[in-house]
Amino acid sequence: MKQELERLLAQNDTFMVEGVLNKNKLAEFARQYNPELLNILMSNDKISKYFFSTLDTGVLVFKKDVFLQFLNNKEFLPDSFTAYKTKIGLATGDKYLSENQEVVLNFPYKDCVLEGGQTKDDAKRQEIFFNETLAPTEINRLLDDKVLTNFKRYDESGEHEVEELNDTDNLIIKGNNLIALHSLKKRYKGSVKVIYIDVPYYFRKNIGDAFQYNSNFKMSTWLVFLKNRLEVAKQLLREDGSIWIHTGEDGMHYLKVLADAVFGQDKFVGTLPRKVRDGKSDVPFNFSQDFDWVLVYTKGFENQAIVGREVERKYFETPDFPNRPWRTADLTKQTTTKERPNSDFTMVNPKTGKEYPVNPKRSWAVTKDTFDEWYQSGGIGFPDDYDFMKGDRPFRRVFRDEDLAKSKPAYASSDTLLKDFISNLLAKTKNKDGNDEITELFSRDDFSYAKPEKLIKDILQVSSQEGDIVLDFFLGSGTTAAVAHKMNRQYIGIEQMDYIETVSVERLKKVIAGEQGGISKDVNWSGGGSFVYAELKNDAQDFKNKIFEATTTEELLELFELAKKSSFLSYRIDPKKLKKNEFCQLSLAEQKQILSEIIDNNNLYVNYSDIDDSDYQISAENKKLNHSFYGKEK
Repeated sequence: MKQELERLLAQNDTFMVEGVLNKNKLAEFARQYNPELLNILMSNDKISKYFFSTLDTGVLVFKKDVFLQFLNNKEFLPDSFTAYKTKIGLATGDKYLSENQEVVLNFPYKDCVLEGGQTKDDAKRQEIFFNETLAPTEINRLLDDKVLTNFKRYDESGEHEVEELNDTDNLIIKGNNLIALHSLKKRYKGSVKVIYIDVPYYFRKNIGDAFQYNSNFKMSTWLVFLKNRLEVAKQLLREDGSIWIHTGEDGMHYLKVLADAVFGQDKFVGTLPRKVRDGKSDVPFNFSQDFDWVLVYTKGFENQAIVGREVERKYFETPDFPNRPWRTADLTKQTTTKERPNSDFTMVNPKTGKEYPVNPKRSWAVTKDTFDEWYQSGGIGFPDDYDFMKGDRPFRRVFRDEDLAKSKPAYASSDTLLKDFISNLLAKTKNKDGNDEITELFSRDDFSYAKPEKLIKDILQVSSQEGDIVLDFFLGSGTTAAVAHKMNRQYIGIEQMDYIETVSVERLKKVIAGEQGGISKDVNWSGGGSFVYAELKNDAQDFKNKIFEATTTEELLELFELAKKSSFLSYRIDPKKLKKNEFCQLSLAEQKQILSEIIDNNNLYVNYSDIDDSDYQISAENKKLNHSFYGKEK
């Protein structure tokens, strides 16, 4: 096939460069549906059948993606100087990961499954990970809009029925996050200012799993799993939005390459270290990894800076300048002492006699002749004059009345905000703080590694304003939503595990009631606000949940027989080939995996297009809310 295609294409000089077939040219022509290329491909029956589909009318449809995948195969045109592209990235098989159209689904808890249950002991075992890889032809309905159900509104007076949805509503959704994200596109595409996600970490074998769900992915599965979700997340971001991806040491560098492919290397802002703990002894190679990492990407451009927004200037009030609040400013200039010889001198504090030599590479902003004049007018200050002052260099003093006289607003570019942010990441946002917050709220240790509220506060402070939409589709204990609520940001949270109701929602109810843990005192939080809770309406997902909740082979056998008769059975499965005796010989975990894989994932949740199907018994009130959510009046 490969040789035959090469001979066929080589008949046309258009596809050649210096007598050699050029992959890049061929790819370009394919994307343009170039008639010359298509006619040549259709001239060979064997090749035509491979790269074209035939409609009932006899019309041939070019399978562009199949052709491009064939071109990317490294064995095709191996001697061509274009055989190896200049592109660098992660690849699976003979395709770049960014060009892979497959979707990975992982069920049911946190998109993962434990072999046993959801106890702490189970979490530390080598779990079995159930996942399915679906090709494009198998996901026709999978990512369509889904019906939302079980709407509830929570506010200071308790739980209420939802009569209408508002554009400013905070939203918590229970369901598979990949499917839920796609259901958000119609309403929120291009509207989210900040995405923060604490993704399932990739762990090397023999390193303890910190999560109460399986994080021991195969690397390839982990990457595709995240790729599916990051691609749709990008669509939800505003043009000036940013995404903060929290991850561990093991998979971080692979994730960086993947995120570069999804968001663009030019949109990479930086890698931020967060100190997780103070040294630990029981670690591989006796080398404690005390940090995890946050990858930051923007959808916009450098001039739409994430950090550097306008913040309130900080003015000091001191007895030596009564009723004249003042701020500090830089007392140096971006010139050398050779360029400004009259600013080449040692500055002396008249009060203490302490000397401050000039930096030869950055001269003083004041000359030796004018130093006394500046000092007498209050324009120069020294750090040793004040106990509260940080730093070790003289500073320029600017009075608030001077700012007002110059019509300068009382805000400044947040250079110090960035410094404080990094300092907090390295010292003040450790895991223990998050653990203590959860314990204080629920008097139990449900989340051993919950992120502290201060971490999310610092991120939202540098990346968003009040009223902006914040999204977290690995909601977990609800830290992101809780902080966003206290900071007057609009938020969307997605979580699949059942603790969304017992922990995440309960935590937000406490926030509304005015709980004073976490950042509450820092932001003067006193309670109030509301949020809407909703669920993706289960269809085959209910069947899958029964599979994973089963504890005996007998229970699974009943489901096995039901599956063979069910409409949920995948079209790929021949019920006649499902043999009971063979099934019984498998382990319990293998039986669960088999049953999971024979269910058609297109029917996991009820599609919005089927909302009027009487089989689903969706109420008129629920239909009205769904029509409102998707912007379709019926």
